[in-house]
Amino acid sequence: MKAIVVNCFDTYEDRVDLVHEVLKEQGYAVKVIQSDFRHLEKVHRVEPKENFVFVKSKPYDRNLSVSRLWSHYNYAVDAFKLVAAIKPDLLYTFVPPNSLARLAARYKTENKGVKLILDLMDLWPESMPIGNAKKYPPFAFWGAMRDRSLKHADIVITECDLYQTVLKDVLEGLNTTTVHLAKKEIYVRRNTQLSNDQVNLAYLGSINSIIDMPKIRKVIEIIAELKPVTLHLIGDGASRQELIDAARAGGASVEYHGIIYDPQEKQAVFDRCHFGLNIMKDDVCVGLTLKSIDYFQHGLPIINSIRADTAEMVETYGVGVNVDKISDRTIKEIEKWLNSDGETARKRVLELFSEKFSAGSFNGKLVKILNELEINCAEVKRR
Repeated sequence: MKAIVVNCFDTYEDRVDLVHEVLKEQGYAVKVIQSDFRHLEKVHRVEPKENFVFVKSKPYDRNLSVSRLWSHYNYAVDAFKLVAAIKPDLLYTFVPPNSLARLAARYKTENKGVKLILDLMDLWPESMPIGNAKKYPPFAFWGAMRDRSLKHADIVITECDLYQTVLKDVLEGLNTTTVHLAKKEIYVRRNTQLSNDQVNLAYLGSINSIIDMPKIRKVIEIIAELKPVTLHLIGDGASRQELIDAARAGGASVEYHGIIYDPQEKQAVFDRCHFGLNIMKDDVCVGLTLKSIDYFQHGLPIINSIRADTAEMVETYGVGVNVDKISDRTIKEIEKWLNSDGETARKRVLELFSEKFSAGSFNGKLVKILNELEINCAEVKRR
Protein backbone atom coordinates (compact mmCIF):
# COMPACT_ATOMS: atom_id res chain seq x y z
CA MET A 1 0.00 0.00 0.00
CA LYS A 2 1.39 3.39 -1.03
CA ALA A 3 0.71 6.58 0.90
CA ILE A 4 1.53 10.13 -0.10
CA VAL A 5 1.54 13.09 2.26
CA VAL A 6 1.24 16.46 0.51
CA ASN A 7 2.22 19.58 2.46
CA CYS A 8 3.25 23.11 1.55
CA PHE A 9 4.67 24.63 4.72
CA ASP A 10 7.74 23.68 6.71
CA THR A 11 5.94 25.25 9.70
CA TYR A 12 3.68 22.15 9.68
CA GLU A 13 6.62 19.76 9.53
CA ASP A 14 6.34 18.51 13.12
CA ARG A 15 2.88 17.17 12.31
CA VAL A 16 4.02 15.90 8.92
CA ASP A 17 6.80 13.90 10.60
CA LEU A 18 4.31 12.35 13.02
CA VAL A 19 1.94 11.38 10.19
CA HIS A 20 4.85 9.97 8.19
CA GLU A 21 5.99 7.77 11.08
CA VAL A 22 2.50 6.46 11.89
CA LEU A 23 1.88 5.52 8.24
CA LYS A 24 5.20 3.69 8.08
CA GLU A 25 4.39 1.80 11.26
CA GLN A 26 1.04 0.81 9.76
CA GLY A 27 2.83 -0.78 6.81
CA TYR A 28 2.50 1.89 4.14
CA ALA A 29 5.29 2.82 1.75
CA VAL A 30 5.29 6.57 2.43
CA LYS A 31 6.44 9.52 0.39
CA VAL A 32 6.12 13.15 1.52
CA ILE A 33 5.78 15.83 -1.15
CA GLN A 34 6.55 19.29 0.19
CA SER A 35 7.50 22.76 -1.01
CA ASP A 36 11.20 23.58 -0.77
CA PHE A 37 10.47 27.18 0.28
CA ARG A 38 10.86 27.92 3.98
CA HIS A 39 7.98 30.19 4.92
CA LEU A 40 9.49 31.91 7.96
CA GLU A 41 13.01 32.44 6.63
CA LYS A 42 11.91 33.08 3.03
CA VAL A 43 14.70 30.89 1.63
CA HIS A 44 14.90 27.64 -0.33
CA ARG A 45 15.93 24.62 1.70
CA VAL A 46 18.83 22.59 0.38
CA GLU A 47 19.21 19.76 2.90
CA PRO A 48 17.69 16.41 1.85
CA LYS A 49 15.35 14.38 4.07
CA GLU A 50 14.57 10.69 3.85
CA ASN A 51 11.29 9.91 2.03
CA PHE A 52 10.72 13.62 1.33
CA VAL A 53 10.53 15.13 -2.16
CA PHE A 54 11.01 18.89 -2.06
CA VAL A 55 9.34 20.65 -4.99
CA LYS A 56 11.06 23.78 -6.29
CA SER A 57 8.68 26.64 -5.50
CA LYS A 58 8.49 30.30 -6.40
CA PRO A 59 9.75 32.56 -3.59
CA TYR A 60 7.70 35.36 -2.06
CA ASP A 61 8.62 38.18 0.32
CA ARG A 62 5.29 39.17 1.86
CA ASN A 63 2.82 36.88 3.59
CA LEU A 64 -0.22 38.76 2.31
CA SER A 65 0.53 39.04 -1.38
CA VAL A 66 -0.47 37.83 -4.83
CA SER A 67 3.03 36.39 -5.31
CA ARG A 68 2.47 34.10 -2.32
CA LEU A 69 -0.84 32.80 -3.69
CA TRP A 70 0.74 32.27 -7.09
CA SER A 71 3.61 30.36 -5.47
CA HIS A 72 1.13 28.11 -3.64
CA TYR A 73 -0.92 27.41 -6.76
CA ASN A 74 2.12 26.50 -8.85
CA TYR A 75 3.41 24.26 -6.09
CA ALA A 76 0.02 22.51 -5.85
CA VAL A 77 0.01 21.81 -9.59
CA ASP A 78 3.55 20.43 -9.54
CA ALA A 79 2.88 18.38 -6.39
CA PHE A 80 -0.13 16.67 -7.91
CA LYS A 81 1.78 15.81 -11.05
CA LEU A 82 3.96 13.72 -8.73
CA VAL A 83 0.89 12.29 -7.00
CA ALA A 84 -0.54 11.20 -10.34
CA ALA A 85 2.74 9.50 -11.26
CA ILE A 86 2.96 7.56 -7.98
CA LYS A 87 -0.75 6.56 -7.82
CA PRO A 88 -1.15 6.25 -4.04
CA ASP A 89 -3.68 4.14 -2.16
CA LEU A 90 -3.86 6.81 0.56
CA LEU A 91 -3.56 10.55 -0.02
CA TYR A 92 -3.06 12.68 3.11
CA THR A 93 -3.20 16.40 2.26
CA PHE A 94 -2.51 19.34 4.55
CA VAL A 95 -4.64 22.45 4.03
CA PRO A 96 -3.97 25.35 3.52
CA PRO A 97 -3.18 26.35 0.89
CA ASN A 98 -6.72 25.98 -0.37
CA SER A 99 -5.43 25.11 -3.84
CA LEU A 100 -4.13 21.83 -2.37
CA ALA A 101 -7.64 20.98 -1.16
CA ARG A 102 -9.03 21.67 -4.61
CA LEU A 103 -6.48 19.52 -6.45
CA ALA A 104 -6.76 16.74 -3.87
CA ALA A 105 -10.54 16.68 -4.37
CA ARG A 106 -10.10 16.61 -8.14
CA TYR A 107 -7.65 13.70 -7.84
CA LYS A 108 -10.14 11.83 -5.67
CA THR A 109 -12.97 12.28 -8.16
CA GLU A 110 -10.73 10.95 -10.93
CA ASN A 111 -9.38 8.07 -8.80
CA LYS A 112 -12.30 6.73 -6.79
CA GLY A 113 -10.29 4.00 -5.10
CA VAL A 114 -7.86 6.34 -3.33
CA LYS A 115 -8.55 7.18 0.31
CA LEU A 116 -8.35 10.93 0.92
CA ILE A 117 -7.65 12.62 4.25
CA LEU A 118 -7.77 16.43 4.39
CA ASP A 119 -6.07 17.87 7.47
CA LEU A 120 -7.17 21.47 8.16
CA MET A 121 -4.28 23.23 9.87
CA ASP A 122 -5.60 26.75 9.33
CA LEU A 123 -8.61 28.48 7.80
CA TRP A 124 -8.10 30.89 4.92
CA PRO A 125 -9.38 33.58 4.73
CA GLU A 126 -11.05 33.28 8.14
CA SER A 127 -7.79 33.46 10.12
CA MET A 128 -6.53 36.55 8.32
CA PRO A 129 -6.80 40.03 9.89
CA ILE A 130 -8.77 41.60 7.03
CA GLY A 131 -12.02 42.34 8.83
CA ASN A 132 -15.29 41.95 6.94
CA ALA A 133 -13.44 41.82 3.62
CA LYS A 134 -13.13 38.04 4.07
CA LYS A 135 -16.90 37.76 3.45
CA TYR A 136 -16.69 39.27 -0.02
CA PRO A 137 -14.95 38.48 -3.35
CA PRO A 138 -12.23 37.53 -3.96
CA PHE A 139 -11.75 36.22 -0.41
CA ALA A 140 -15.13 34.49 -0.28
CA PHE A 141 -14.30 32.59 -3.50
CA TRP A 142 -10.97 31.62 -1.97
CA GLY A 143 -12.67 30.08 1.05
CA ALA A 144 -15.25 28.38 -1.17
CA MET A 145 -12.39 26.62 -3.01
CA ARG A 146 -11.69 24.76 0.23
CA ASP A 147 -15.33 24.32 1.25
CA ARG A 148 -16.36 22.68 -2.03
CA SER A 149 -13.45 20.24 -1.71
CA LEU A 150 -14.19 18.88 1.77
CA LYS A 151 -17.08 16.64 0.72
CA HIS A 152 -14.69 14.56 -1.41
CA ALA A 153 -12.57 13.51 1.58
CA ASP A 154 -13.07 10.18 3.32
CA ILE A 155 -12.37 12.07 6.53
CA VAL A 156 -11.69 15.69 7.41
CA ILE A 157 -9.32 16.27 10.33
CA THR A 158 -9.25 19.64 12.09
CA GLU A 159 -6.38 20.66 14.33
CA CYS A 160 -8.78 22.30 16.80
CA ASP A 161 -12.47 22.14 17.69
CA LEU A 162 -12.99 25.78 16.75
CA TYR A 163 -12.62 25.01 13.05
CA GLN A 164 -15.53 22.58 13.20
CA THR A 165 -17.67 25.29 14.76
CA VAL A 166 -16.71 27.83 12.10
CA LEU A 167 -17.31 25.35 9.24
CA LYS A 168 -20.38 23.78 10.87
CA ASP A 169 -22.63 24.13 7.84
CA VAL A 170 -19.97 22.93 5.39
CA LEU A 171 -19.01 19.92 7.50
CA GLU A 172 -22.55 18.80 8.29
CA GLY A 173 -22.90 15.13 7.40
CA LEU A 174 -19.18 14.69 6.69
CA ASN A 175 -16.84 12.36 8.53
CA THR A 176 -14.95 14.83 10.73
CA THR A 177 -12.74 14.65 13.81
CA THR A 178 -10.28 16.80 15.76
CA VAL A 179 -6.66 15.77 16.19
CA HIS A 180 -4.84 18.47 18.09
CA LEU A 181 -1.38 19.71 17.22
CA ALA A 182 1.40 17.59 18.65
CA LYS A 183 5.17 17.44 18.89
CA LYS A 184 7.69 14.69 19.47
CA GLU A 185 9.25 14.31 22.88
CA ILE A 186 12.34 16.44 23.46
CA TYR A 187 15.15 15.60 25.84
CA VAL A 188 16.28 18.75 27.59
CA ARG A 189 17.67 19.75 30.95
CA ARG A 190 15.18 21.98 32.73
CA ASN A 191 16.66 24.40 35.25
CA THR A 192 13.99 26.93 36.21
CA GLN A 193 15.49 30.25 37.33
CA LEU A 194 12.63 32.67 37.88
CA SER A 195 13.63 36.07 39.17
CA ASN A 196 11.77 37.54 42.13
CA ASP A 197 12.85 41.03 41.15
CA GLN A 198 11.60 41.18 37.56
CA VAL A 199 9.24 39.41 35.16
CA ASN A 200 10.59 37.75 32.03
CA LEU A 201 8.17 37.14 29.15
CA ALA A 202 8.82 35.08 26.02
CA TYR A 203 7.53 35.47 22.50
CA LEU A 204 8.22 32.58 20.15
CA GLY A 205 7.67 32.17 16.42
CA SER A 206 6.73 34.22 13.40
CA ILE A 207 6.36 37.94 14.13
CA ASN A 208 3.68 39.00 11.68
CA SER A 209 0.54 41.02 11.06
CA ILE A 210 -1.82 38.79 13.06
CA ILE A 211 -0.17 39.60 16.40
CA ASP A 212 -2.18 41.97 18.62
CA MET A 213 0.51 44.56 19.35
CA PRO A 214 -1.73 46.91 21.40
CA LYS A 215 -2.82 44.04 23.66
CA ILE A 216 0.78 42.91 24.18
CA ARG A 217 1.67 46.49 25.08
CA LYS A 218 -1.25 46.63 27.53
CA VAL A 219 -0.26 43.32 29.19
CA ILE A 220 3.30 44.57 29.60
CA GLU A 221 2.05 47.85 31.07
CA ILE A 222 0.04 45.91 33.67
CA ILE A 223 2.99 43.74 34.66
CA ALA A 224 5.39 46.69 34.64
CA GLU A 225 3.25 48.28 37.34
CA LEU A 226 4.19 45.32 39.53
CA LYS A 227 7.79 44.61 38.53
CA PRO A 228 10.27 45.47 35.76
CA VAL A 229 9.66 43.47 32.56
CA THR A 230 11.97 41.96 29.95
CA LEU A 231 10.59 40.47 26.75
CA HIS A 232 12.65 37.67 25.17
CA LEU A 233 12.01 37.32 21.42
CA ILE A 234 12.75 34.02 19.66
CA GLY A 235 11.85 34.11 15.97
CA ASP A 236 11.59 36.68 13.23
CA GLY A 237 9.21 38.26 10.78
CA ALA A 238 8.17 41.43 9.01
CA SER A 239 6.65 42.90 12.21
CA ARG A 240 9.65 42.32 14.45
CA GLN A 241 10.45 46.00 14.97
CA GLU A 242 6.79 46.80 15.55
CA LEU A 243 6.67 44.22 18.35
CA ILE A 244 9.90 45.54 19.86
CA ASP A 245 8.50 49.08 19.76
CA ALA A 246 5.21 47.97 21.36
CA ALA A 247 7.05 46.14 24.16
CA ARG A 248 9.27 49.12 24.87
CA ALA A 249 6.29 51.48 24.80
CA GLY A 250 4.69 49.24 27.44
CA GLY A 251 7.75 49.62 29.65
CA ALA A 252 9.72 46.45 28.85
CA SER A 253 13.31 45.98 27.86
CA VAL A 254 13.80 43.59 24.95
CA GLU A 255 16.30 40.80 24.31
CA TYR A 256 16.25 39.50 20.74
CA HIS A 257 17.58 35.94 20.43
CA GLY A 258 16.91 35.41 16.71
CA ILE A 259 15.60 32.12 15.33
CA ILE A 260 16.45 29.16 17.57
CA TYR A 261 15.83 25.55 16.48
CA ASP A 262 17.78 23.72 19.17
CA PRO A 263 15.39 22.66 21.99
CA GLN A 264 18.01 23.04 24.71
CA GLU A 265 18.78 26.60 23.64
CA LYS A 266 15.07 27.45 23.74
CA GLN A 267 14.74 25.75 27.12
CA ALA A 268 17.55 27.91 28.50
CA VAL A 269 15.57 31.03 27.59
CA PHE A 270 12.22 29.67 28.80
CA ASP A 271 13.77 28.60 32.12
CA ARG A 272 14.11 32.31 32.92
CA CYS A 273 10.60 33.27 31.75
CA HIS A 274 7.42 33.46 33.80
CA PHE A 275 5.07 33.34 30.77
CA GLY A 276 5.01 32.83 27.01
CA LEU A 277 2.88 35.29 25.05
CA ASN A 278 0.15 33.67 22.94
CA ILE A 279 -1.67 36.80 21.77
CA MET A 280 -3.27 37.40 18.37
CA LYS A 281 -5.81 39.84 16.98
CA ASP A 282 -9.45 39.19 17.89
CA ASP A 283 -10.57 38.71 14.27
CA VAL A 284 -8.04 35.91 13.65
CA CYS A 285 -9.86 32.57 13.55
CA VAL A 286 -7.52 30.36 15.56
CA GLY A 287 -8.28 27.86 18.32
CA LEU A 288 -4.75 26.60 18.89
CA THR A 289 -1.32 27.89 17.91
CA LEU A 290 1.93 26.14 17.14
CA LYS A 291 3.72 28.49 19.52
CA SER A 292 1.44 27.49 22.43
CA ILE A 293 2.32 23.81 21.89
CA ASP A 294 5.99 24.76 21.92
CA TYR A 295 5.53 26.66 25.18
CA PHE A 296 3.68 23.70 26.72
CA GLN A 297 6.35 21.26 25.57
CA HIS A 298 8.95 23.29 27.45
CA GLY A 299 6.77 23.64 30.56
CA LEU A 300 6.09 27.37 30.13
CA PRO A 301 2.74 28.85 31.28
CA ILE A 302 1.10 31.27 28.86
CA ILE A 303 -0.65 34.60 28.73
CA ASN A 304 -3.30 33.80 26.16
CA SER A 305 -5.86 35.61 24.00
CA ILE A 306 -6.75 32.65 21.74
CA ARG A 307 -10.36 31.56 22.19
CA ALA A 308 -12.08 28.19 22.15
CA ASP A 309 -9.68 25.24 22.56
CA THR A 310 -6.76 27.13 24.12
CA ALA A 311 -8.86 29.33 26.41
CA GLU A 312 -10.70 26.27 27.71
CA MET A 313 -7.43 24.41 28.40
CA VAL A 314 -5.96 27.41 30.23
CA GLU A 315 -8.99 27.46 32.52
CA THR A 316 -9.35 23.69 32.94
CA TYR A 317 -5.69 22.82 33.50
CA GLY A 318 -4.54 26.04 35.18
CA VAL A 319 -1.67 26.69 32.78
CA GLY A 320 -1.81 30.45 32.47
CA VAL A 321 -3.98 33.56 32.23
CA ASN A 322 -6.60 34.33 29.55
CA VAL A 323 -6.57 37.95 28.38
CA ASP A 324 -9.16 37.95 25.60
CA LYS A 325 -10.63 40.89 27.53
CA ILE A 326 -8.43 42.76 29.97
CA SER A 327 -10.15 43.74 33.22
CA ASP A 328 -9.42 44.20 36.91
CA ARG A 329 -9.85 40.43 37.25
CA THR A 330 -7.07 39.93 34.66
CA ILE A 331 -4.71 42.14 36.64
CA LYS A 332 -5.44 40.21 39.84
CA GLU A 333 -4.90 36.86 38.08
CA ILE A 334 -1.52 37.93 36.73
CA GLU A 335 -0.47 39.20 40.15
CA LYS A 336 -1.64 35.97 41.76
CA TRP A 337 0.38 33.93 39.27
CA LEU A 338 3.53 35.94 39.89
CA ASN A 339 3.19 35.22 43.60
CA SER A 340 2.55 31.48 43.15
CA ASP A 341 4.90 28.49 43.00
CA GLY A 342 6.40 28.54 39.51
CA GLU A 343 7.60 24.93 39.63
CA THR A 344 4.13 23.58 40.44
CA ALA A 345 2.64 25.55 37.55
CA ARG A 346 5.25 24.22 35.16
CA LYS A 347 4.46 20.65 36.19
CA ARG A 348 0.79 21.26 35.27
CA VAL A 349 1.88 22.57 31.87
CA LEU A 350 3.99 19.48 31.18
CA GLU A 351 1.11 17.23 32.25
CA LEU A 352 -1.20 19.02 29.79
CA PHE A 353 1.35 18.58 27.00
CA SER A 354 1.71 14.86 27.70
CA GLU A 355 -2.04 14.29 27.79
CA LYS A 356 -3.10 16.40 24.82
CA PHE A 357 -0.16 17.21 22.58
CA SER A 358 2.44 14.45 22.84
CA ALA A 359 3.40 12.15 19.99
CA GLY A 360 1.83 9.23 21.84
CA SER A 361 -1.53 11.00 22.07
CA PHE A 362 -1.39 11.96 18.38
CA ASN A 363 -0.33 8.50 17.21
CA GLY A 364 -3.18 6.79 19.03
CA LYS A 365 -5.76 9.08 17.45
CA LEU A 366 -4.37 8.71 13.92
CA VAL A 367 -4.11 4.91 14.13
CA LYS A 368 -7.78 4.82 15.19
CA ILE A 369 -8.70 6.99 12.19
CA LEU A 370 -6.77 4.75 9.78
CA ASN A 371 -8.42 1.63 11.18
CA GLU A 372 -11.89 3.13 10.90
CA LEU A 373 -11.14 4.34 7.40
CA GLU A 374 -10.20 0.81 6.34
CA ILE A 375 -13.53 -0.48 7.72
CA ASN A 376 -15.49 2.26 6.02
CA CYS A 377 -13.80 1.62 2.67
CA ALA A 378 -14.43 -2.12 2.97
CA GLU A 379 -18.11 -1.46 3.59
CA VAL A 380 -18.27 0.82 0.54
CA LYS A 381 -16.76 -1.93 -1.63
CA ARG A 382 -19.28 -4.50 -0.32
CA ARG A 383 -22.16 -2.22 -1.21
